[in-house]
This record gives sequence, structure tokens and C-alpha cells, in this order.
Amino acid sequence: MDGLVADLVAEGEELDSLVAELGAEGYAVGTPAVGWTVAHQISHLAWTDRWTLLAARDPEGFVGALGREFTDGLAAVDRGAAEGVGEDPAALLTRWRAGRAEVAQVLAAAPADVRLPWFGPPMKARSMLTARLMETWAHGQDVADALGADRTPTDRLRHIAHLGVRTVGFAFAAHGLPTPTAPIRFELRSPAGELWTWGEEDAADRVSGPALDFCLLVTQRRHPDDLALTVVGDTAHAWLPYAQTFAGPPGEGRKPLR
Repeated sequence: MDGLVADLVAEGEELDSLVAELGAEGYAVGTPAVGWTVAHQISHLAWTDRWTLLAARDPEGFVGALGREFTDGLAAVDRGAAEGVGEDPAALLTRWRAGRAEVAQVLAAAPADVRLPWFGPPMKARSMLTARLMETWAHGQDVADALGADRTPTDRLRHIAHLGVRTVGFAFAAHGLPTPTAPIRFELRSPAGELWTWGEEDAADRVSGPALDFCLLVTQRRHPDDLALTVVGDTAHAWLPYAQTFAGPPGEGRKPLR
């Protein structure tokens, strides 16, 4: 847990470094997420942190608020992202910094065996931390793309890759499809050159390639055609367009870059 918390903090600090010196003009830059500016991205993270704290501190209150505020589906997510649009960038940044620090502290202290309510299936604190890291990285990718910034991939990607593997069944279910029974072997090359593996070694279905590309796939930050992933087997190929690590309805994904 200590290592996971430290990785979440580090992921937040990396994104922070991209936006810390931006003024209002920089926060108004459009990102690859249609209709979302840099301000929307940071505001969304701050909004999600607020929901995370509510889930950890008042599970019943979270469920009640979910029922009240999500009557129109994903429109509530857009409203949360819009909260920071037009806000003074320094104030938005301060709010996001305070929220993410509090999330790391609260989840680190949460009982390890208790499942917290969420927009998707309930999660234990460790999984919630992993989800927050994944989302920070994914929205950070949108910001980096918008600003033309290069990010050096780190081994923190392993958390996101693990979540991508764990959510294969969820990705099918999100599209109203049964969970496949055929196992998939995942073999990913880490940024440091290490081989990360999941699944049965002799599985006929396989996905292999750079861990960065895999993480871009499962967070829907790149179209599969733009990634250097090798996919073998009917089940693996069927999963590819549905891959998603985030809770809620399936996203629209991204258009091919080439």
C-alpha cells in the first residue's frame, strides 16, 4: 500500500508540473477529449477526488448522492468537469492539490478488507488507489497531448496494465456481452525493459507489446490501429475494441491518428 500511495502521489505531481505555470490561456487549450479543455481535465480530477472522499467517509451518503446527481447519466460527469472552467487557474490548482493529497491519506488509512461504493462495482481501498492513479495518468495524457508535451513513461504503468487485465470481463459486460471463457495471456515490456506477464503461459489468445501502448489502449487514449500491440486469437481480438479500465458506460474511444 505504501508503494501504491507513493506512486499515486508521484503521478499527480507529474501532471501538476505540466499545468502549474499555465495561465488562463493555457487552461483554455482544447484537449483530445471532445469539448474538454485543460481546465475541464483538472476540474474532473478534482471532482472525482471529491466523490472518492465521500465514498470512503460516508458510503451511504455516496449512494444517495449518486442517485440524486446521476439522473441524466454522463451529463453529471460533464457538469463536474465544467466546475473549474472559468475558475482562476491558481484556485483550481489549489483545490485539486488539496483533494488529491486528502485522497491519498484517506485511502491509505482505509480498512483493507472493506469495499467502497463507486460508479461501477464496489472496490477495496487498494483498487480505488489504483483507479485514481489510472485516471490521473489518463487525463494527464490528454493534457500532455494538448500542450504538445512529452512524458517519460515510468514503471507506474504496471498498476494501469494490471487494471487493464483485471477488467477484461467488465469491458465485455459494459457492452452487454458475456464474459469470455477463453483465457488471454498478456506479455508487456515495461519502460525499463522488464517483461510483465499475466495469465496462463500456454493460452492460445495473447496480447503483447509495450506496456505504454497497452495502457493507452485500455484507457482509450489511442485507437488500436495506432499501437504496437500484437494480438492473437478470437477472444483477444474481440476484446480489443471494448477494452476499458474506467467505470461507467463504454467510451467512444479515439479516432486513428493515421
